[in-house]
Amino acid sequence: MTASPVAALTARAQDVSSEIVTDILTLVRHETGSYDLSALATGLNLLRELAVHRLGRPDHEHRHPGGECGDTLTLTYTGTAPGHVALVGHYDTVWPTGTLAGWEHPQASGDGRDKLSGPGIFDMKTGLAQGIWSLKLARESGVPVPTVTFLFNGDEEIGSLSSRPVIEEVARKADVTLVLEPTAHGAVKTGRKGTGIFEVTVTGVEAHAGLAPQDGASAITALSEFVVAAAAVAAPDKGTTINTGLIKGGTATNVVAGWATASVDIRVGSQAEQDRVDAELDAIDVSDPRVRVKVDHAWNRPPMTLNAASAPLLDRARQVAREQGRPELPTAAVGGASDANFVAALGLPVLCGMGAVGDGAHAQGEFVYPDTVPAQTALVAGLLARLADPLRG
Repeated sequence: MTASPVAALTARAQDVSSEIVTDILTLVRHETGSYDLSALATGLNLLRELAVHRLGRPDHEHRHPGGECGDTLTLTYTGTAPGHVALVGHYDTVWPTGTLAGWEHPQASGDGRDKLSGPGIFDMKTGLAQGIWSLKLARESGVPVPTVTFLFNGDEEIGSLSSRPVIEEVARKADVTLVLEPTAHGAVKTGRKGTGIFEVTVTGVEAHAGLAPQDGASAITALSEFVVAAAAVAAPDKGTTINTGLIKGGTATNVVAGWATASVDIRVGSQAEQDRVDAELDAIDVSDPRVRVKVDHAWNRPPMTLNAASAPLLDRARQVAREQGRPELPTAAVGGASDANFVAALGLPVLCGMGAVGDGAHAQGEFVYPDTVPAQTALVAGLLARLADPLRG
């Protein structure tokens, strides 16, 4: 009996799994912290070289300057069928240059499974390598494949400040977008929270803390009141979290603080909650009327849900998973945001979390399970084959 195309892709991915892992580790060994422009430039060159090595030169290529952020690279490989798929992934990581030298590798799992660890290996350099190999395997299998545009951006971890317009442009031109972010313990991510990073600026009145404290109005005291009140606006039962992660203020211990600032991370699951948070934060009062509080409402990513356009795409992914022998391809809604939020907000079909299986994003010891690399690579390869025929309706 002839094996199904998906089964054959999965078997072939298993045969070349050591090569895929080699490419993953090659990417991980070059650090690409979001704020190190030199390292980001070198890392993007390395990623491009890897794509060209495995896939040949692209038919179309463009490098979009990122300014104070890492550049965004698009590589388009013309397919043999009408479909057009965007594969999106970021090459920047949260880890500053030098982290690799002191990296502590986690122990093997209690069930004896091996782990691969390194800064950015889970979020999301494994997904980048798997994405490149997925197209390579699909093309080599001889099945019709769609045109594929890879988009590699270097600023996702800091809000995709320069790459968002490019992501939206690429997504509009493609039939579907697959974001190669890590899975949620093997689940595809169909729901993500919207995110905001609010800057709170408080202006008080300086005075000598010993000679005339009554003449001062402490910005730090007022900011403390604001932070406590802001935390009370959170509604975990509705998916809304508020975390003040950074505070600065004052000039000296013997001066009543004339200024203070805070950076507040906000996550919401719906537009209604976003509107409520905006209104309630603006309504917070502090006790000293001499103090001025300014809140900069900086919403970065809109909430993502499984929109009507994405449901058929999920169905195709589940068909591929069944042909791989998986009982079901699970889905998950998570608190983090990604570039998939932008695509979903446009009403376009998108699936996120098509990359690594592992854990520990943004944490020392983040890891992937290498025994999952072949199946995850083949899942995307099989889905590419399914998307040679574009989604309809």
